[in-house]
Amino acid sequence: MHPLMQTFREQYAAEREDAAFASLVLEREAALPPPPAGVTRRNVLTAGAAGGLVVAIGGWMPQAARAAGQGAEGGAARAVFEPNQFVSVGTDNLVTIVSKHHEMGQGNTTGLASLAADELDADWSLVRTEYAGANVKLYANLAFGMQGTGGSSAIANSYLQYRTAGATARAMLVSAAAQAWGVPASEIRTSNSTLTHASGKKATYGEMAAAAAKQKPPEKPVLKTPDQFTLMGHEHATPRVDSPSKCNGTATYTGDVKLPGLLTAVIAFPPSFGAKLVSFDASAAKKVKGVTDVVAVPEGVAVVAKGMWAAQQGRRALKVTWDESVGARLDSEALLVQYRELATQPGTPFAKPAAAEAGKPAPVATKTIEAVYEFPFLAHAPMEPQSCVAWLHDGMLETWAGHQFPTFDHQLAAKAAGLPLEKVKLHSLISGGSFGRRANAFSDFTVAAVNVAVAIKGRAPVRLQYTREDDMSAGLYRPMMVHSVKVGIDDAGKVASWKHGVVGQSIMAGTAMAMMIKDGIDPTSVEGVFPASYELPMMDGQLHSPTLPVRPLWWRSVGNTHTAYVMETMVDKLARAAGQDPLAYRLALMDKNPRGANALKLVAEKAGWGKAMPAGSAQGIAVHECFGTTVAQVAEVTLKDGKVHVDRVVCVVDCGIAVNPDVIKAQMEGCIGFALGALYYSEIDLQAGRPVQQNFGQYKALRIYEMPVVEVFIVPSTAAPTGVGEPGVPPLGPAVANAIVRAGGPAITRLPFARAGIVQA
Repeated sequence: MHPLMQTFREQYAAEREDAAFASLVLEREAALPPPPAGVTRRNVLTAGAAGGLVVAIGGWMPQAARAAGQGAEGGAARAVFEPNQFVSVGTDNLVTIVSKHHEMGQGNTTGLASLAADELDADWSLVRTEYAGANVKLYANLAFGMQGTGGSSAIANSYLQYRTAGATARAMLVSAAAQAWGVPASEIRTSNSTLTHASGKKATYGEMAAAAAKQKPPEKPVLKTPDQFTLMGHEHATPRVDSPSKCNGTATYTGDVKLPGLLTAVIAFPPSFGAKLVSFDASAAKKVKGVTDVVAVPEGVAVVAKGMWAAQQGRRALKVTWDESVGARLDSEALLVQYRELATQPGTPFAKPAAAEAGKPAPVATKTIEAVYEFPFLAHAPMEPQSCVAWLHDGMLETWAGHQFPTFDHQLAAKAAGLPLEKVKLHSLISGGSFGRRANAFSDFTVAAVNVAVAIKGRAPVRLQYTREDDMSAGLYRPMMVHSVKVGIDDAGKVASWKHGVVGQSIMAGTAMAMMIKDGIDPTSVEGVFPASYELPMMDGQLHSPTLPVRPLWWRSVGNTHTAYVMETMVDKLARAAGQDPLAYRLALMDKNPRGANALKLVAEKAGWGKAMPAGSAQGIAVHECFGTTVAQVAEVTLKDGKVHVDRVVCVVDCGIAVNPDVIKAQMEGCIGFALGALYYSEIDLQAGRPVQQNFGQYKALRIYEMPVVEVFIVPSTAAPTGVGEPGVPPLGPAVANAIVRAGGPAITRLPFARAGIVQA
């Protein structure tokens, strides 16, 4: 589990019903700084317009509403009923739901809107969404204690919060109608943004909005029971709110921002990790038509121009001298040699063998199974490279970007500009992917944009644009990792001993999140090994966290990206050594993990586990829990001429209540494609401190013809929801690897598969 969710999860893991979850939400909200008295979303927007703390809005609305000519600003102007910071109703009958989480394609904007709209009984075609401003008092992620999106936490931490917001609005509308019509509130029905009474009286939410604004909010609004949901849990009931704008070109990304006199900047970044700027000659660069400035910034040398082409040409003409001595010996192959040696040595313990149970003899190992696993650096490679617009004017700073961690971006942008927080205004825009890249504690591309704006003395707004090569070669990688595993089993195949060494950079060290490191253990390095999906009290775990000039960062599902592969392929090795079926072997280790066991049984049933397969084909199975969600997968593969093709993946996901089944299935499908591409091809190889792969020509992505048939099954549940944006990634790799072995192929312990020649490089 991701460490940012760990404490949150621990507090409600044993009791996931709504009552316990609601109590936790209230506790978390109470611990946050209180918002100013009488604050609503409109107060926030007004303050922002006056140059105050909070960010302006970016968002989408359903296509039908757009066709009616109701833009984002127009709808907000007619919002007369705002019972809280999440929901408002306009006289035009539009319902606006403010998303406190960042949309990067994962669909949480639709999910959050569904929570509130269902409790409000809103007509989905009249629902629109907006991004929240940068205001931690109003919009904190309850799992983080700050404003941010990550760890598959959006729906999980907002479940009761948004439902309560919608239920509050509905109760106040009902109260207003009861007062206006002189009837008991209990006799009024709500549906599709309409209030009705048996007497024939009827009003739309828009018609009753002004009166509702005068009602007192209920202290504890009554929430629906699952059988009363009309949107949540219903397939096709809530079409994605962000899809229309992406299809018709109206979605606003950072590259779409237009401002008077806007300039474009690119940065000549250090060519190797740890390199330092010695000097630069800008004379040739300044001769390029359109180039306006060449300035040194902490990140390197910025070339500013009247357009992207001129900026790039100016950077090509720039002559820069670097001191690359720090990274001269930084080499992936040499690092792996060091890591393999470290992995077998004593380190910082993250797991210690428990004492044998009284009255039960401990298993005695009669057979030993060993393996060393090697995982490369990985880039995030989102389709939209990093970019940010920064504008210094009138004693304040404004930025436009995909602000995934607004709290960090706000604070660090203010520091870079030398301004107080109240003079900094963030505009959060939709992002073309992230996979963890935009969520970093140092706000790299936001700060870099501000540094350029400061360097040109705020003469004009400037858009800092990374190229694909900039984004892929500047670091912030999933760290290189090595695992050394030695397991002893007895004559019955039971695990008697488990020694596990892990080597890799700490993601948390040296950041604002270093507080998550306990007793020298960064939990993102070992999550998925300890704690594991299996009952392994005999585990002896040691961690080494070397320091490198390469800056590490979480990558979609963080430590689980490598730990699931190790654990699930190792368990298959143990099953083979014991002569047992991989499914049965797993189930025997899951007495205390009923969710995992149930997911395994269901995926085996849906996939037809154990069925006869053609020669050269086989099934592989894996299960993993992360971010509170359990995912089990069966992969069916075919080996032909020494190459593998994944034909089919059956996926079972237990994520608590399914708020948006369509989104959940889409995320599982996306996770599987994302994971398969990484499994086949992805690695960043360092030579003399420089990354070899800098674009998709070398860092190959999965092609559409390589995508398997995917079948997704959601475990029915009424428990509080957990995340789905990341948990579909970890089981895919081991499920495929296990199938390859069962089909007669090699056991692959160094990723990606392209290195083993089993896929076409």
